[in-house]
Amino acid sequence: MPGAAFISFRLGGVDGVSVEARKWEWAFHELGFNVRRIAGELVDGLRPDDTWLPFLAITPVPGARVEPDALAASIAGADVVVVENLCSLPLNLEASTIAAEVLSAYEGRVVFHHHDLPWERPHLAHLQGFPPQRTNSLHITINRLAAHALEQRGIEAHLVRNAFDLQPPQGDRAGTRASLGFQPDHLVVLQPTRAIPRKEVQRGIAFAQALQAHVGTRSVQFWLTGPAEDGYGPELEELVASAGLPVTEGRAARPEDAYAAADVVVFPSSWEGFGNPVIEATVAGKPVVVAHYPVLDELIDLGLNLLSIDDPGRVAEVVRDPSLRDDDANREFLRKHFDLNDLPARLRDAFAAVGWEEW
Repeated sequence: MPGAAFISFRLGGVDGVSVEARKWEWAFHELGFNVRRIAGELVDGLRPDDTWLPFLAITPVPGARVEPDALAASIAGADVVVVENLCSLPLNLEASTIAAEVLSAYEGRVVFHHHDLPWERPHLAHLQGFPPQRTNSLHITINRLAAHALEQRGIEAHLVRNAFDLQPPQGDRAGTRASLGFQPDHLVVLQPTRAIPRKEVQRGIAFAQALQAHVGTRSVQFWLTGPAEDGYGPELEELVASAGLPVTEGRAARPEDAYAAADVVVFPSSWEGFGNPVIEATVAGKPVVVAHYPVLDELIDLGLNLLSIDDPGRVAEVVRDPSLRDDDANREFLRKHFDLNDLPARLRDAFAAVGWEEW
C-alpha cells in the first residue's frame, strides 16, 4: 500500500487548512494510501505515526530546535509528500525555507496544496521562491484566481476546489442557542470567522444593525465565533462596545451546531482563499449574506445564489418567507461542484494529468 506524508504548520485544528487537509487525508485513504502527518502543531493529539516538529509551527514554542534532518527523516520512504500551505504562504519564513530546502533534496513526488499565496498578503508579497519550483511536483490550487497567478509565474497549476459533506450531522439549534443565552424570538446573525482586519467584523456588525430596522420587534443578536488574532483585540473590543446591539463571542461545540443556531449567516470578508463558511452555511440551508471578495465571483459564476450585505431589507424578507430563497438551484450547485464524495476522483484526475498513474 503506498504511503503519503502530509506536512504543514498545523494539522488537526479548526482552521481552514486543517479542515481541508483532513478531507484530503480521507480522500487519500479512499485511493488506497496510508497517511502519516508531520506538523509544528497537531491540535487533535498525536497519532502513533505522527511526527511533531515544533519548529514548523507558525509561532514555535520557546526553545524549539530547528531540525531539517528530522524533517527529511520524517518524509523518507513516502510515495508522495503533500505540503499543506507550508511552502505556499510563509507565515513562519524559517520553517517554510527549511521545508523548501528539504523538499528540493527529496527525490519523490510532491503535491503542493495551495490555500493561500504570498502575493495575496501585503506584508509577504516581497518574498521570492514561494511556492518553490521543483521537478516531479503537482501544484493544486483551490480557486482559479490562484491557478492563473501561478501560471503567470511559470508554474502549471491544477484546480481542485474545496469539497464538503453535503449530508452533515444535524446541528443542535435549541441547545446551542440556550447555551449562548439566545431567546427563541431572537434573530441571530452569525459571523463564523476569526476577528482579523480582512474578516471585516465591523461590516458584519453594521449589517446586523441595519437588519434590526427591518425586522420589527425581533431583537437582532450578532454572534462572532472566532477569536481576535494578529493584534486585533483592542479594535474588536471597541467595535463590541460601540455596536449598539448585543454581541456574543465564542464557538459552538460543532460547526453544525453554530449553523443550526443561526437565523442568518453573514460573511463580510474582503479577501479569502476560498471562504468555506459560504458553502457550509448554504449546505445548512441558511440565508447567506456576503460582501465581495475576488474568489466569490467564481462561486457566483458557477451558480451559487447569495444575498447582498448592502440589502438588509431583502434579507429580512427572506427571513420572513424562506420560500423566496432559490434552494433548489443551490442544492444542484453543491451537488455538481462541491460534493466531498467526488474528491478522491478529482485528486486521481489531477495525478493523471502529470502522469502519476502508478504508485
